Amino acid sequence: MYKQIGLITGGGDAPGLNAVIRAAVRTAIREFGMKCVGIEDSFEGLIGDLKIVKLTTKSVGGLLPRGGTILGTRNRGSFCSFVDGKTVFPEGIINTAIENLRKLEIEALVVIGGDGTLAIAQEFHRRGIPVIGVPKTIDNDLAATELTFGFMTAIDIATEALDRLHTTAASHDRVMILEVMGRNTGWIALHAGLAGSADVILIPEIPFSYESMVQKIFSREKSGSRFTNIVVAEGALEVGKSEIYQDHGDGSAAPRLGGVGDSVRQKVEELTGKEARCVVLGHLQRGGSPNAFDRMLGTNFGACAVRALANGQTGKMVALQAGTVVNVPLSEAIANIKTVPVDGQLVRTARDIGISFAAPKEGKL
Repeated sequence: MYKQIGLITGGGDAPGLNAVIRAAVRTAIREFGMKCVGIEDSFEGLIGDLKIVKLTTKSVGGLLPRGGTILGTRNRGSFCSFVDGKTVFPEGIINTAIENLRKLEIEALVVIGGDGTLAIAQEFHRRGIPVIGVPKTIDNDLAATELTFGFMTAIDIATEALDRLHTTAASHDRVMILEVMGRNTGWIALHAGLAGSADVILIPEIPFSYESMVQKIFSREKSGSRFTNIVVAEGALEVGKSEIYQDHGDGSAAPRLGGVGDSVRQKVEELTGKEARCVVLGHLQRGGSPNAFDRMLGTNFGACAVRALANGQTGKMVALQAGTVVNVPLSEAIANIKTVPVDGQLVRTARDIGISFAAPKEGKL
């Protein structure tokens, strides 16, 4: 049994992070008599001027509905760099952080983050630090878990945006384009598009053709619907082209996607002569209070992560599989991303009800 554990949140923020922190602290103190400390600003709090805060059942009170993370987070920093497109983990920085953990008498870590954060956590595990990971990404693209907290809230936000765009699109006979997050996968775009009655969904897994997109817009015109709603994941790409980037990155940060929505807007106006508008949801999908599902899932993950540590599990990540939280090796959790199956049930359902993915030579539009 560990006397004191540390909690870290890393990567982009997501609704439900504070629910995980709250549940982990309450479980550690109430059930196992462990002390808890929060490491602020992700792993960066372990180097230089150390940033540590004591966590108690009182200090985590009222966190359940609160968005963001009380510990702060970073999606770039000293613990990894990018060289020729590959991630490199600086040996000296990690060893310094481990020395500081021992000085602080932190015996184990609960690390809450996505594939990048958990890859750093894996490096700590490889060097003998007991680690349990908690999956966090609104993109829902971690392969080892069926769902990640924050995803359902992001879908709710995107769906509400589509509902609102639907009414203004119909009023002005416009093409409305909603750009949502989804670097490598289209889970948010697909779910929100289905729930929000999109006419076209563009996702990274299915490269799109402007010819097919325009055919869909004109077919709606002929049927009496003079407006079209398009939802596009930020990583969607035209057939034969690459993704569109706002920032191509450097040694300290990965490339940052963005701009595909406005690119689609310009091309649609050019090819159809119709007015088009683009709305980029961006960080609105990350912000604000988590919905009930993400509060529940985050709470379950936090409690199960501490229970796993107390039971001697390390180098693992808690994951939701078949409705049950299980422990999977960190190496397995970060090995692959979970992409949308192009012939999967949700894609088939979308096509069955008339939604186009603007794929080349797509059948009935």
